[in-house]
Amino acid sequence: MLNFDDELTTPTQRPATPQPAAQPFAASPAVAADFNPNSQMASHAGRVNVVDKRIINGTTDVNQLVPFKYKWAWEKYLATCANHWMPQEINMQRDIELWKNPNGLTEDERRLVKRNLGFFVTADSLAANNIVLGTYRHITAPECRQFLLRQAFEEAIHTHAYQYIVESLGLDEAEVFNAYHEVKSIRDKDEFLIPFIDALTDPNFKTGTLEADQRLLKSVIVFACIMEGLFFYVGFVQILALGRQNKMTGAAEQYQYILRDESMHCNFGIDLINTIKLENPQLWTEPFKAELYELFKKAVELEYAYAEDTMPRGVLGLNAGQFKEYLRFIANRRLQQIGLEPLFPGVTNPFPWMSEMIDLKKEKNFFETRVIEYQSGGALNWD
Repeated sequence: MLNFDDELTTPTQRPATPQPAAQPFAASPAVAADFNPNSQMASHAGRVNVVDKRIINGTTDVNQLVPFKYKWAWEKYLATCANHWMPQEINMQRDIELWKNPNGLTEDERRLVKRNLGFFVTADSLAANNIVLGTYRHITAPECRQFLLRQAFEEAIHTHAYQYIVESLGLDEAEVFNAYHEVKSIRDKDEFLIPFIDALTDPNFKTGTLEADQRLLKSVIVFACIMEGLFFYVGFVQILALGRQNKMTGAAEQYQYILRDESMHCNFGIDLINTIKLENPQLWTEPFKAELYELFKKAVELEYAYAEDTMPRGVLGLNAGQFKEYLRFIANRRLQQIGLEPLFPGVTNPFPWMSEMIDLKKEKNFFETRVIEYQSGGALNWD
């Protein structure tokens, strides 16, 4: 069984293979002319030497998956493939009946559900756009690109899942899908993320300099550790808390699967970050780390404001104050996982039951709505 505290406290697996010394940031004219990671093929026809592969600024052919250098990335790709699910598999009938019953949910509970969907229906689209139009273009390790392709597909499944919930409940689609423009607590989180998407999707952006490579690394950290590793967790706790009270069990089941997917995305991103650091130690400067601390502080403030907006009064045995502790706890763990000191000493996890939600190695789901075989094959083992 995977323990939620382990997921948040245990440093992610580091690549076991010793890493060669980092290459200079600026590629030589010969290299630059020979290889462009955004092109379809390298112009040289030489066979790939595994020691020459790099996460960024690599000069080996990105179309040659093997020989493997980053086996951890390939193993995580295989794990996500074994983790496949589709929204239509989940029966929403009980949710529909509860939603249509005037006495089925309180107004605070309905607000919580609609605010959650208002954030998530577009959040995973932002994540997918960042991968496909930005990050993928600048990663030169084909093992990592393989995972990113699967991740982008899973983000599409998540967007599909939220749409499926909205449609099943008969919600006002225009209201829900425009929430990221119209609801301040949601808009503020998205506006925090947009500059990091714009930086990498700019067609003129290229890696190969200290400034550009730090910009890429910063974007990866923001999306892996802050967006997927922090901004999603208030919503996960809230909807899964509903499920624990036998309410909105179909939606909660889908959120449970999405939580597991996003945890895997976060852990892959952390391994990616740590490998980029190993290969490019010049990036990890004191001013760069100071900037990361400020980003984490701001992210905790934004997500706490979202928690207050989604539940202005106590509901489901939860209150906004608990989330202040929880978000600080998660922020500390994300910082530690990428080699930084915690910002908030002494905080603890107020929701230890979340560990049960991540563990899906069973034939029946947590909410007992149906008998399932979640994996498509093989034993799933992930960090």
